[in-house]
Amino acid sequence: MLFKQQALLRQKLFVLGSLAIGSVLYLVARVGTLDRLQPICPIEGRLTPQELEQIPLRALQFKRGLFHELRKGNATKEQIRLHNLVQQLPRAIIIGVRKGGTRALLEMLNLHPAVVKASQEIHFFDNDQNYARGMDWYRGKMPFSFPHQITIEKSPAYFITEEVPERIFKMNSSIKLLIIVREPTTRAISDYTQVLEGKERKNKTYHKFESLAMDANTCEVNTKYKAVRTSIYTKHLDRWLKYFPVEQFHIVDGDRLITDPLPELQLVEHFLNLPSRISQYNLYFNATRGFYCLRFNIVFNKCLAGSKGRIHPEVDPAVVTKLQKFFHPFNQKFSQITGRTFNWP
Repeated sequence: MLFKQQALLRQKLFVLGSLAIGSVLYLVARVGTLDRLQPICPIEGRLTPQELEQIPLRALQFKRGLFHELRKGNATKEQIRLHNLVQQLPRAIIIGVRKGGTRALLEMLNLHPAVVKASQEIHFFDNDQNYARGMDWYRGKMPFSFPHQITIEKSPAYFITEEVPERIFKMNSSIKLLIIVREPTTRAISDYTQVLEGKERKNKTYHKFESLAMDANTCEVNTKYKAVRTSIYTKHLDRWLKYFPVEQFHIVDGDRLITDPLPELQLVEHFLNLPSRISQYNLYFNATRGFYCLRFNIVFNKCLAGSKGRIHPEVDPAVVTKLQKFFHPFNQKFSQITGRTFNWP
C-alpha cells in the first residue's frame, strides 16, 4: 500500500515538473516571439522616451489598488511618497455654464494622460462657508496626481457668482478658465427640466416653463428668472474680464461637443498647451444613449450618467422665438468678445 502511494506521488511530481518546464519553455518562446514582433521602424505619433517620462500612461490612474485606496483615504504616506503623488491646486477650472455640458467636458478631458479631474463639484469659491475653510481645505479636495499633470475641477455656479472672479484671481492670476456654452434658449429649458425632474421625484408640482420665463404683466422675457439670467452669457463674462484678460478664457461650443466632440477637445488641448493625445479611438457613439461615450483603453469604457440627455418638455413656439430674439444681441456681443461664433438663431 505504501509502495503504491509513493509511486502515485512520484507520478504527480513528474507531471507537475513537466508542466512547470513546459511553462518556462513557453514563456521563453513567447518572449522571443514578442522580441521578433517589435517594429523595426518607428511608428508616427509614438511617444518619445522623454514624453513618456513627462506624461506617464493613465494605467496607474485606473488601477483598483493604490488609487482606490487613495479615494477611500486608506493609502499610506509611504505609498504616496513612493509614487511621487501630490494634491495640486487646479491649473485650469471649468467655471460654467450650468447645463452647458460641464460634466461631459470634464470627463472627456480626463481621457488625456496629463489631465486629472476632481470627481465632485467642490463649490469652494462660490460658497462662503467652504471658502472660509481656506486654501489647504481646497487643495485637500483635489485628486492625487503626478507633479507634471494638470488638475482640473468644475463648478458651474462659479460663472454666475459675483465674488468668484476676485477669489480665483487671488489664488492664481494666470489660471486658465474654461466656459462651455449652449444655445441660450435650449440651455434655459434644460435648466428648467433638471429642476422639474427634482420636483417630480419629490411628488411636488412646479410651474410651466412659459410662466417662469415670461412676465405675465408685461408679456416680455422675465430676466428675474435664474434660468434666463444664466443664459445672458456676456453679462457674466463682463464681470470676469475685470480680473482676467480674454486670452485666459477658452469658450467650448457645448452643442458641438454633443454632435462632434473631437474638434472641440483638440482646441482645449491646444489652449492648455497639452500635446494632442485624445483621438477618435477614445470616443464612440452610443446609439442607445444618443451620446458619445469614452474609451480609455481596450477594457475600460465609460458613458455619462443616465440623467444626461433628459427629454425636454414641449414649450410654446412663440415663447421660444421671443427668447431667441431676446438673447440675440447678447449672443452677438459674446461672440465679438470671445472670437467664437455659433450656429445660434
